[in-house]
Amino acid sequence: MSTTPRHHFSTAGGAAASRLSDYRLIAFDMDSTLVDIETVDEIAHMAGCGREVAGITEATMRGEITDYKESLRRRVALLRGVPLSFLQTVYDHRLRLNPGAEALIDACRSAGLRIVLLSGGFTFFTDRLRDRLQLDDTRANLLEIEDGHLTGRLLAQPWGDICDGEAKRDKLLACCRAMGISLAQTIAVGDGANDLPMLRAAGLSVAYRAKPAVREAAMLRIDEGGLDRLLEVLPYARPDA
Repeated sequence: MSTTPRHHFSTAGGAAASRLSDYRLIAFDMDSTLVDIETVDEIAHMAGCGREVAGITEATMRGEITDYKESLRRRVALLRGVPLSFLQTVYDHRLRLNPGAEALIDACRSAGLRIVLLSGGFTFFTDRLRDRLQLDDTRANLLEIEDGHLTGRLLAQPWGDICDGEAKRDKLLACCRAMGISLAQTIAVGDGANDLPMLRAAGLSVAYRAKPAVREAAMLRIDEGGLDRLLEVLPYARPDA
């Protein structure tokens, strides 16, 4: 874990010893970090079980439910029978990028960083965001679908069954190995308890409007404003400057 001093900031910027171009990879969480909703909660709301699912989500993100895999299985089971069209409606009408997301991604791409999305959510959304934002890689959970409806189960993938905090960290490590870089050259951005493993592993950890445990663990904290606030503490020379 990096020994970089912790910098907390909200409305005011801060100084950082490094530049954006000193890093080679940035990893984002999806729900409530890159986008402004919890996608599973929005699906559940449309399906009529929103209160129960949201309660499990909130307790999990605060760290009160510590077994993320079991938490996700419980929530997905409640979605049995939901038509796939509900997910498309959530993507089209309820999912919005958080402020500053595109500006930060554009800056990272211009600075030569690889950009990955590591989510405890679903591939239905991460695949679309990957294509829309031209991200380099993703890891998320795969919903089982039969006859156009969710079965209430998740499908195993080559890397494992559920993308929890450990799976996010493992993907970060795998990216480093593939790129031949050190963890010190990575940035991780998240908001919930299942982001802690990758945040603790990364060279620079950023809590975005995060739960208390994540705010305390991160090196940088963005409590107000958009994701592009990160550029205030990581000097970046724009190509057209």
